Amino acid sequence: MSLARRATPEDAEELVRLRKVMQDSCHGPNPDVSWQPAAAATLRARLSDPAGTLTAYVVERPGPGGGLAACAVGTIEYRLGGPGNPEGTSGYVFSVATDEDMRRRGCSRACMEGLLGWFRERGVRRIDLRASSEGEPLYTSLGFVRTSDPAMRLSL
Repeated sequence: MSLARRATPEDAEELVRLRKVMQDSCHGPNPDVSWQPAAAATLRARLSDPAGTLTAYVVERPGPGGGLAACAVGTIEYRLGGPGNPEGTSGYVFSVATDEDMRRRGCSRACMEGLLGWFRERGVRRIDLRASSEGEPLYTSLGFVRTSDPAMRLSL
């Protein structure tokens, strides 16, 4: 069983590298890495605040060379409360990734369990994510279910 730990600002570059692993796995390889410095800077800043609304859980790669093997990143959003969610808090999970050679070893599960524990500690009772077909069995085993909510997006 892999042990996950909460990410630190020093993990930012590796978290961005794993985000690219996830994106390439889902959408095919993309040589554009121009977004990575800004993403790493954002992560460094947001992970610096232990009471902040964004965190990540990571599993370190064993052996020489170091780095991370897997991660799960999540954020808390605050909206107006309503029935079933009076506080209006929602969690969102994104950038769940494992290096290809480290898959099927429990790394993503360990990261997700750490992240779900963080959400529970903060009183977040509703957590959303978008699942790839490869990731769906893991999320289902953790209790996630498909919803009927249609997603829409506006890019400005």
